Amino acid sequence: MFQELALGGLLFSPLVLFAPLAFILSWITRFFLYKSGLYLKIWRVAWFEVGLYVCYLALVVYLLGS
Repeated sequence: MFQELALGGLLFSPLVLFAPLAFILSWITRFFLYKSGLYLKIWRVAWFEVGLYVCYLALVVYLLGS
């Protein structure tokens, strides 16, 4: 199960680390899609970006959560 992170006597959720990691992964993916020209072919860009972030967040939690 998830363990809390203790910093200076405060307890933080592991999502404090997982969420920025997922954001960085989604940013890198969007950057490469933009450079390759595939980003312009996405129909609903906002929904794609949200879905990409959620998928990366689920992947990070699955891989690093236990």
